[in-house]
Amino acid sequence: MSSLSGKQGPRYRHTADSTDPYETIGVEKLTPIIGAEIFGVDIAKLIDDEARSNRQMDEIHRALAENLVIFFRDQHITPQQHLAFGRKFGELHVHPAAPNEGDPALMKIYADKDSPRANGEGWHTDVSCDLEPPMGSILYIKQCPPRGGDTLFANMYAAYEALSDRMKAYLDGLTALHDGEQTYRGLYSNYGVADKREYPRAEHPVVRTHPVTGKKALYVNRGFTRFIIGVPRDESDAMLAYLYQHAENPLFQCRFRWTENAIAFWDNRCAQHRAMWDYWPHTRSGTRVTVKGERPV
Repeated sequence: MSSLSGKQGPRYRHTADSTDPYETIGVEKLTPIIGAEIFGVDIAKLIDDEARSNRQMDEIHRALAENLVIFFRDQHITPQQHLAFGRKFGELHVHPAAPNEGDPALMKIYADKDSPRANGEGWHTDVSCDLEPPMGSILYIKQCPPRGGDTLFANMYAAYEALSDRMKAYLDGLTALHDGEQTYRGLYSNYGVADKREYPRAEHPVVRTHPVTGKKALYVNRGFTRFIIGVPRDESDAMLAYLYQHAENPLFQCRFRWTENAIAFWDNRCAQHRAMWDYWPHTRSGTRVTVKGERPV
């Protein structure tokens, strides 16, 4: 029996999103919990056509809020259109360590047979070590392997809601240190990127409230969270180990199978993700644009 279930059924039950129909886009959910493919949107035309843009953009915002990660297939956009699409959601974030593709806000994503690693192999939320971590990330994959290379996404609203009331009470008000040092130092040396003198670190609440939906989400991850502040280190280690395992439960997940020229747009404030590097010796490449966020509360 799942650790999330008992005689009364699962502790987390999905609450239905708005039943109002979409008018300008098609939305097909991957699972009831997280993820949706979006149809009827040509992002290149969306960038260039303001009349078309406003209504569709409103519905894309809504689809992201309701599904946490949304996917667009068969998109053909230039680097400048990629950047412009990101700017429709806010000011752009510059990664503190990664190489870029000619613009500081256009992050390079690349792995091939000679790579020592691939981007995002472990569960994380992007750059949570920043004082104001990114709101969202928009990944455009132009070349993908014939098999493998999927990305997994997990719903942190669901992870929080499935916790017992006693655990929620324990976590209420706790903060944790998120530190980029051990993650980023030396990480991009194969691209010839020199290490910086220091990398971001910040203290964030273990449970954050989403500024748009008002819902609570678990906000710790293996990639950047180092310890919970104000409790003994062995207690912190044990608690974080439990929370990581809990957050990564397949019941909270969807899995996206990439095709060339597809885009994934996820909300870092309420979702974690993990990229599978199971396609060696094939190549996977693209670019990522990230939108600035706010300090978690």
